[in-house]
Amino acid sequence: MSFRTYFLLFLSGLILPIILAQFQPKPGYLDSEYYYAGGIQLATGNGFNEPYLWNYLDGTKSLPHPSHTYWFPLASIISAISMWLFNNTSYAVARIPFIIIAALVVPITVHVAYLFSKRKDMAIISAVFAIFSVYHAPFVGVTDNFSLFMFFGGLYFIFITKLLEDSTQKKNYFILGILSGLLSLSRSDGLLWLGITFLFILFRIKNYELPITNLLSRFTHQASLALLGFLLIMSPWYYRNLSTFGTLMAPGGSRALWLQNYEQTFIYPPEALTKESFLEYGWENIWNDRLWAISNNLQSGFAAHGGIILFPFILAGILYFRKDERVKLAVIAWLILFFVMTFIFPFAGVRGAFFHAGAALQPIWWTLAPLGLDSILASLRKRNWGDERGRIIFTSSLVLVTIILTFFVAYIRIFQLGWGEGKTNYVAVEQILVENGSEKEDIVIAWDAPLYYLDTNRSAVSIPYGGVEAVLAVSKQFNADYLVLEPEAALGELKDLLESPNQYENFILLGEVNGAKIFRIDQ
Repeated sequence: MSFRTYFLLFLSGLILPIILAQFQPKPGYLDSEYYYAGGIQLATGNGFNEPYLWNYLDGTKSLPHPSHTYWFPLASIISAISMWLFNNTSYAVARIPFIIIAALVVPITVHVAYLFSKRKDMAIISAVFAIFSVYHAPFVGVTDNFSLFMFFGGLYFIFITKLLEDSTQKKNYFILGILSGLLSLSRSDGLLWLGITFLFILFRIKNYELPITNLLSRFTHQASLALLGFLLIMSPWYYRNLSTFGTLMAPGGSRALWLQNYEQTFIYPPEALTKESFLEYGWENIWNDRLWAISNNLQSGFAAHGGIILFPFILAGILYFRKDERVKLAVIAWLILFFVMTFIFPFAGVRGAFFHAGAALQPIWWTLAPLGLDSILASLRKRNWGDERGRIIFTSSLVLVTIILTFFVAYIRIFQLGWGEGKTNYVAVEQILVENGSEKEDIVIAWDAPLYYLDTNRSAVSIPYGGVEAVLAVSKQFNADYLVLEPEAALGELKDLLESPNQYENFILLGEVNGAKIFRIDQ
């Protein structure tokens, strides 16, 4: 396929994210807010430090604190580059590279598809699926990892293909390591791709009839190249973690192993999350949570990864191309992600981590969907059912339904549900605080701490899980004198505080905005 075709597809990929961006004036949800806020810190010279805190799992005791102790930094770094170049920290500027990367996913997907089938018509249909990506469409152009994972994942399978065609090109193992590193710098589950690279090398060397020592030598050499590429990307981040925390991995994620519900992501003190507390929860409850996660993640696999209408044709493509090593790798990667996000991190998985992590495989699924449909129709034609006209009708119908579903999902997510998880106007809250004598350096406890910082430039920490006592403990530890209690965050005792604020002598009601009550905390 010509460069002109790829460039036109790139331009086509810009259209929908740019249109949707007009209705997304702010990040809209916690992940995107966090990466954008982290980008601002970098662009303004504050480095990997944060004057806000969205969970307490890393054991932070004060603000500002080291950043990206739970989520990884690449999305913040990319947004920071854009803001630094334009000397502008607006969200519109921060998201520019993500819109461009989302558009680049389209020609990348086309190239993956063309390498699979050598058919331009199938590749162009895959491009349409990449543009009209159903559940992904509202998210690919925001300050998050969706477009990054699709982009790096697509490139990963391009270089896998190059190695399948010519395994003597050793530099491609190094490039696979670099791509694995970029995926890992984006999200913690990106580390999976280094393991997938090693697995691919094992797949390849088993085809050689060589003595075991020669096979081990070949594996060691190729795996070392991949590891070197991975460390080229990840070593600076590992060095930062070692110098800051004394460990390769930042400390925020390990305690998530012992969660008993999603709300405990915000638990304070975090030391309450232990293996012992997890086991005390009981194996019946633990198993029931995993059963719940199985159901929800299967639905995510069908709707989000499978694009609803594309799902059966993706399965057909997997079946027809089951001997292809790229398909084997993709299926293995998806199954590993499903296992990890269902049985090890079920609450994070259901709340979006599985949706995020699977984005790296979307170029493969968009490649297989039209091939799956075409294979089904070819099998039917062999049985004297259908003709070329039927193929055109079925393929066109699939494309049309996918486009309609994309606009429907975008409408629901952006307009019907609203682009933003909370309804509280933090600017109005800030005005009440100022009117009641709040100083600039005072810290606020709020449901969405990164958003409060973005809206007001005031330091904030999240409302902790653990009731009134946890709020008072956080207030004391972080010198946070104010609480913005929104209905969405009012769990247990905090619901009583919201509904009957005069019952608690430590909380002085200052005002109310959109159902959220604003308190001064006296201890």
